Amino acid sequence: MVDVYLVSGFLGSGKTTLLMRLLQQAKEEGKKPAVFMNEFGDTNIDGQMIETKDGAIPMREMLNGCICCTGSEQSEAEIQTILVEHPDVDVLFIETTGAAHPVEALDAVFSPLFADQITFKGIITVVDLQRFAARDRMSPQMQVLFMEQIRHANFIVANKMDTLTDSELASVMIHLAQLLPNVPLVQTTDAKVNVRDIFDSLQQTVEVASYGETEHVHHHLQSKSFIVERPVHRERFEEWIQQLPDSVYRMKGYVRLDEIRTYSVQYAYGMIQWLPEMMKMKPVLVFIGDHVQALDIPESIYA
Repeated sequence: MVDVYLVSGFLGSGKTTLLMRLLQQAKEEGKKPAVFMNEFGDTNIDGQMIETKDGAIPMREMLNGCICCTGSEQSEAEIQTILVEHPDVDVLFIETTGAAHPVEALDAVFSPLFADQITFKGIITVVDLQRFAARDRMSPQMQVLFMEQIRHANFIVANKMDTLTDSELASVMIHLAQLLPNVPLVQTTDAKVNVRDIFDSLQQTVEVASYGETEHVHHHLQSKSFIVERPVHRERFEEWIQQLPDSVYRMKGYVRLDEIRTYSVQYAYGMIQWLPEMMKMKPVLVFIGDHVQALDIPESIYA
């Protein structure tokens, strides 16, 4: 099993600086880390920093796209490549573009292709405190994204504390603590944080495995996967999916409609998409959302 950490945060918050520290700590502990980086443009300057300083670390990158939308399938392929080409890797750090929504970024992480090979440890969000203090000056859309990145964090690195006065710093830290009262929060300059504190905190991940089901529970977002060995009845399956609570943000995986035909099936925002799958894929469904640990597959969906 490979431990996976998602490093999130708005543009320019200090994600790559923190990533360098995470990699160094992992190596000092005898782990074999790998990196997947996402950059919105066609040149990954941050990735060049990783390659220059840590050339022995396997790294894949995706340019000109976002891990959370059009680049989801490519992201899955890049992560799969790391797992296949570097079987000795035991920890993977994924740095998202600053424009990525954390819920949708997890789409690539909870892929049915390798759900049984990873343990997702959580989202480490780097918050630019100066930008947080001046968030009202952001456009409404960017402000929503900025706050969503914070709301879904499992660990917050409150960075650039040196850019604020003492009174401003006290105000924003109180506000952040009120937003996420149960999430660990450290304030830093230049992302200088005790990385061991992050790793220890994110050991709170709960895993439950029984009867072919796996459940990953985190502070806010959760995932649950099911092995679906028997063929499903398409219409009854769709009826069940459409009745799922709004707290289920995403579902994807592979199912059989009979003993021969395998389909890729995806669900998001009330829409279900079916695509015939030419390759023989493991029949598994992965759900992402809030409180998905209560989900169970009803017998009625089977053919």
